[in-house]
Amino acid sequence: MLSSVPSTRQSTLIIAEAGVNHNGDMATARRLVDAAAEAGADLVKFQTFSAKTLVSAKAAKAEYQNRNEAGNPETQQSMLQRLELPREAHYDLLSHCADRGIGFFSTAFDFDSLDFLNHLGLSCFKIPSGEITNLPYLRRVARFGKELVLSTGMATLGEIEAALEVIEQTGCPRDRITLLHCTTEYPAPYEEVNLRAIGTLRKAFGVPVGYSDHTEGIEISLAAVALGATIIEKHFTLDRSMPGPDHAASLQPDELKALVTGVRRIESALGSSRKQRTMSEAKNSTVVRKSIVASRHIKCGEVFSEENLTVKRPGSGLSPMRWDDVIGCLAARDFAVDEEIQL
Repeated sequence: MLSSVPSTRQSTLIIAEAGVNHNGDMATARRLVDAAAEAGADLVKFQTFSAKTLVSAKAAKAEYQNRNEAGNPETQQSMLQRLELPREAHYDLLSHCADRGIGFFSTAFDFDSLDFLNHLGLSCFKIPSGEITNLPYLRRVARFGKELVLSTGMATLGEIEAALEVIEQTGCPRDRITLLHCTTEYPAPYEEVNLRAIGTLRKAFGVPVGYSDHTEGIEISLAAVALGATIIEKHFTLDRSMPGPDHAASLQPDELKALVTGVRRIESALGSSRKQRTMSEAKNSTVVRKSIVASRHIKCGEVFSEENLTVKRPGSGLSPMRWDDVIGCLAARDFAVDEEIQL
């Protein structure tokens, strides 16, 4: 359940993507909820699917899945069957999330799973990148009338526009939709991330844009926040050395906590677009700025010149910006070395 609407949040929505990193074990799934809550994430997200409905029996695994499970010749369907989250487990995780003060979220990959998550009362649905060209799926999820987060990995601008048109024509207005920029590779190569596309998507479609991060580390997510991403979604695991297709490209709990801390600091640092002296700067202004002072002893009636004046801290006297006003004037009294000049 999303506690807030992504498009209207004042801070970045941080989704800790547990995905299938529970390896089909409920105790591990609960520990993932604990880790996400302790890291300070807003939501912990799982994946809801039926392997037999999602993928055909002979479909091969993706290259990254083979790489991360080297030596395991099973099909994609067999792999996913091991990673299914049973329906009854969702109720337990919902309750556990509530106890830990973190929102429960999940991505559905088939009609039955969509309907089940809607039955659970989710207020927002994530459309994964692989379903952006699935017309029946788009219509089904749009009919729920809920907030939608549409991931755009592998998609062209034309495909994104086509998906948005389907969703809108089905009855879900565009102001309920958030896009996620994404590079669908695990881990995603830095040179293929193209974070500037966040601005392109925002301008092209007039909706909030977040970022689903498949890179290693946390730096790219932090940069996305600085570029205006409204959502950050990042895979995490209890231990990257665990067996499974997604662990190797996931953050560990301490890294997830560092990500959350970094995002919140960046939000604070982005602040206002106004350029003005801040409260903390004001007290330092006199200390670090300079004043016009005597560079040597100056007698009363002596002409102020570049030979007998200089600028030094503190800035409690005449500003050096008035240098031209002072040069050529007569000293009204004697001035000692380093004494602030008065007109």
